[in-house]
Amino acid sequence: MRSESSLLSAFFAALLMVLGAPPAASGSEALSASAAIDAAIADPRRFERDTVSDARRNPRAILEFAGVRPGAHVLDMFAGGGYYTELVAYVVGPEGRVVTYNNTAYNIQSRVSRAERYADGRLAWIEHLVSENNEMELPAAAFDTCLFILAYHDVYYLDGERGWELIDRTRMLAELFNAIRPGGTVVVVDHVAEPDVPAEVISTLHRIDPELVKADFTAAGFNFDGELDVLRNPNDELSVMAMMPNVRGNTDRAVLRFSRP
Repeated sequence: MRSESSLLSAFFAALLMVLGAPPAASGSEALSASAAIDAAIADPRRFERDTVSDARRNPRAILEFAGVRPGAHVLDMFAGGGYYTELVAYVVGPEGRVVTYNNTAYNIQSRVSRAERYADGRLAWIEHLVSENNEMELPAAAFDTCLFILAYHDVYYLDGERGWELIDRTRMLAELFNAIRPGGTVVVVDHVAEPDVPAEVISTLHRIDPELVKADFTAAGFNFDGELDVLRNPNDELSVMAMMPNVRGNTDRAVLRFSRP
């Protein structure tokens, strides 16, 4: 006779299959992180628009660099439409946890893509966190990894007419530091700006100097833990706004990793 715990495990596995989550693996069947990332990228449930953009985003390198793996707890900061959120959900599987964070402005901007991504209970196991600038509250030591993809520059953004309050960087990074488990990582991907670019230009160009990102995170207590050059583009004109049609999707992008001691 099967034990009560095994019956419960079978029940939750069946429930997750109904919700569309990948089945849990155990023992020798458990996927390695590398294999899980490959399986997530190849997952037939993904939208064609996402798979088309893989070539310019290089998600395999980013997820591996971030240490995303089966069973991990991951926070996707300013996740927008959820391209990375979906991939992470497939990698971590039902034993993991995925929390996607947006503020109202990001939700409005990405409302069409989000509506499609999460329609009819699709990806129902993902947790959604919405709060305004300077109101974010994260659980302590809850995450192994945080992704901050093409959004950290907006920490310097200010637009009172659109209701975007300047983010208190010290408070936000302290909140993030507290939410990452010791040994956990944060990976920041962002459009590169000229060195020492002033804050008002960051806001205008939607670009940021990688050295400023490093300074912010190390001041918050994180250790700088390396970088990748897989998204660098030496031919990018750093003085052009990152969202302009002639550079969008092909900007020079830094990939930086930080760890919590």
